[in-house]
Amino acid sequence: MTDMEQLYQQRLARYTTAMANGVPDMVPIRPFVAEFTARYAGYTVQEVTHDYELAFAAARKCAADFDWDAVVGNMVYVWTGLTQAIGLKYYGVPGVDVPPDTGFQYREPAPDAAFMRPDEYDALIADPTGFLLNTWLPRVSADVTHIGAPSTMRNNLSFVKGGMAMMQYFSAFGTQAARLREESGTVSAIAGILKAPFDIIADKLRGYIGLTMDMIERPDKVLAACEALAPHLLHVARTSADPSGQVPIGFWMHRGCVPFVSPDQFRSHYWPTLKPIIEELWRSGHQTLFYAEGDWNAHLDSFAELPDASIVYHVDRGDIHEAHRKLGDRFCLSGGIPNVLLSYGTEDEVRAKCREILDSVAKDGGYILDASAIMQNDTRPECLRVLTEFAREHGVYSQGHARPSPSPTSDGAGIAVPEGMPKPGVCVPWEVKRAEIGTISGDEAIIRRIWEQIDALGNMYIWQVLLSF
Repeated sequence: MTDMEQLYQQRLARYTTAMANGVPDMVPIRPFVAEFTARYAGYTVQEVTHDYELAFAAARKCAADFDWDAVVGNMVYVWTGLTQAIGLKYYGVPGVDVPPDTGFQYREPAPDAAFMRPDEYDALIADPTGFLLNTWLPRVSADVTHIGAPSTMRNNLSFVKGGMAMMQYFSAFGTQAARLREESGTVSAIAGILKAPFDIIADKLRGYIGLTMDMIERPDKVLAACEALAPHLLHVARTSADPSGQVPIGFWMHRGCVPFVSPDQFRSHYWPTLKPIIEELWRSGHQTLFYAEGDWNAHLDSFAELPDASIVYHVDRGDIHEAHRKLGDRFCLSGGIPNVLLSYGTEDEVRAKCREILDSVAKDGGYILDASAIMQNDTRPECLRVLTEFAREHGVYSQGHARPSPSPTSDGAGIAVPEGMPKPGVCVPWEVKRAEIGTISGDEAIIRRIWEQIDALGNMYIWQVLLSF
């Protein structure tokens, strides 16, 4: 075993032990550094956002120069080369729509121009994949034409370029993970993607204002839509997760916290359509990283309902000490170092905050050091270096030990797709294609297997556009 592989295995054990709420040899450091990597590596934000190979190189440079246990291969995840190939309208692109050193921006449409109309819930509920392909995508893309309209070269190229670019980009993450492992002994921190059904409606379909109106005027439709989306979001999370189950699925939490929805709405819509997804992922052997952007402390009691060790709970603007009191005996926590401190604080202030967290939240293990939120290019390298060095000096446990990892539970009904409804992972079902083929003189099983594998790529494309881009 090479020295670098030995370092990787040491860091992986440290990271996974903490995530299982155990006590590793020292506190793991897992900074979610995004546009910071550009600043540190000498690139503009435009360069790392528009050229993912530069973003990968910047992430590797940070991993090599800082003593970190785990990083994301590219935390500047939205590749604007891809979004422009597809013609997506809802991003402000660095160097085009916003200054070249400003991170990409999401431009939510006005309520009367929402990407899904208030009278279209039934269509979404009946066939989520079909609605996304036939109705949603033509609205969010400048190139994709509406069903019934004449096709165009730009329309056709959008799918060709978009699909090929997505496969190129996603495939490149495997090489990036291998290079992080081989060149700096750094673990890839997460794998896979999940968003809550409620957040999908708020983020990409109705918009936040539209959804708040719907929660008053048609709450039953909103709930039915969340229930219809849930099996598909579960499928995306499960099929994009780490096959070994070592690192968690990234779950980006948006509109379910204070002040976006009321506690009653959280209990009636957000949580009952999200909780079964998390439980089903845990039954499949996958942890979920609850990246709780904003203040989610009002919902800590609900999160405590989940099986032990099924999630890692990341604290942004919530009170990390309250989170530790309510969740610390069940789940690993991360975060809690304010971004404003890492951008504008003094080095002594950073040390003081790190000591506070290490002496309280981290004292019994089950903690991963990170900033409160994803770090952009206002984060000062000096402050991150102080954080790293302080944690390595003062975040050592006298005796590490892994707690027995709870086995994923097998009870529960899971998430069933109603009879007759389109299945997750499918665009054109085999039954439809089989009827079109007619007589088959050879082995039908191989024809079906390959058809379903390739058809699933089309399904992946539209759902990843929705979730990732």
